[in-house]
Amino acid sequence: MTNEKQTVAITGASGMVGQALTTVLAAAGHNPVSITRKASGSEPDSIIWDPASGLKDPARLATVDTVVHLAGENIAAGRWTAALKDRIRRSRVEGTRSLVKSIASISHRPTTFVCASAIGFYGERGDTVLDEDAVAGKGFLAEVCREWEREAEAATELGLRVVKVRIGVVLSPKGGALAKMLLPFKLGVGGIIGSGKQYWSWIGLHDLVRIIAFCVEHDSIRGAVNAVSPNSMTNYDFTKGVGRALHRPTVFPMPAFAAKLLLGEMADELLLASTRVTPKKLQEQGFRFDYPELVGCLEHELS
Repeated sequence: MTNEKQTVAITGASGMVGQALTTVLAAAGHNPVSITRKASGSEPDSIIWDPASGLKDPARLATVDTVVHLAGENIAAGRWTAALKDRIRRSRVEGTRSLVKSIASISHRPTTFVCASAIGFYGERGDTVLDEDAVAGKGFLAEVCREWEREAEAATELGLRVVKVRIGVVLSPKGGALAKMLLPFKLGVGGIIGSGKQYWSWIGLHDLVRIIAFCVEHDSIRGAVNAVSPNSMTNYDFTKGVGRALHRPTVFPMPAFAAKLLLGEMADELLLASTRVTPKKLQEQGFRFDYPELVGCLEHELS
């Protein structure tokens, strides 16, 4: 671990994870700086970029120690049309490529590149326990994650320490999966999805940003890191846990065919796929989860 305070430049800093990470890093004494697409209304020290072409002034990175790359199209924004899938892929693959090219264009470079990825890397894997050494799976998200991570890995050739944070289902009422679940559950019409036997690997927003900060601060961490709770669970148990946390019944299931009719391909990969992921590397590095149990995590996030 390095005890030095760092300047950390963040893409996606205005998003749910980016805002929370900025707060955590600042509280730890670091200097978070936004990498933003908007020049007007930006903070004075923010760095301007275009995901397609890179940073407007790459030399701004000369005073940056770590780049954290979180930006990307929302994968749950709507039904996966060909156009949306193309935006999802390009925002991650081309955005990462342009950022690494900007880093390559300067002589005094950051030392660390922490890039978001997702447990979609593993694809549908049943009840197989997956640590960071597991191979990539099949499907749209697995292909995107594989290309995304390949672009991030290119930064190792520039001498940077590269960490790829494979993020699970993020739990926060501010956005992501939980925000979409809250209304039906509060109305008492939440329930299991499909068979309920598929594993969901989740992480609370609180612990997720602590994990990213941990990766920034610990120079012994390299490569893939599974950002999930050590307690993955089936959709059945997850649903019952949400019901307990909200004190609501969970008696209205959504059959697999209904999920597919409603959401198409997205239902297969986000709701019905089984991905049982374990945070082996974090545990080996001594990271301690504040909220490793689902109900405790939900109670904290909802409070």
